[in-house]
Amino acid sequence: MYEDKTLTCKDCGKEFVFTAGEQEFYAEKGFVNEPLRCKECRDARKAAARGEREWHTAICAKCGKEAKVPFMPRDDRPVYCSECFAEIKGEE
Repeated sequence: MYEDKTLTCKDCGKEFVFTAGEQEFYAEKGFVNEPLRCKECRDARKAAARGEREWHTAICAKCGKEAKVPFMPRDDRPVYCSECFAEIKGEE
């Protein structure tokens, strides 16, 4: 039903492929417009809109290792390193 299309990025002018799978996804979500930017330019715009993240240092409540987190740790809530967080999420 869908076929890959080659589009041109409106920011950098580079050609990129709008795959059949991506077109199907867009249709399922109800999107009517094709993408105007390549993945790299879309990612760059998202990062610029979000702004620079500020990272904070905390001690993991489970293993005691140092962890970098994108939020200000609070004393009333535990903070976990990425490994312990993934392990805890896997238990649920």
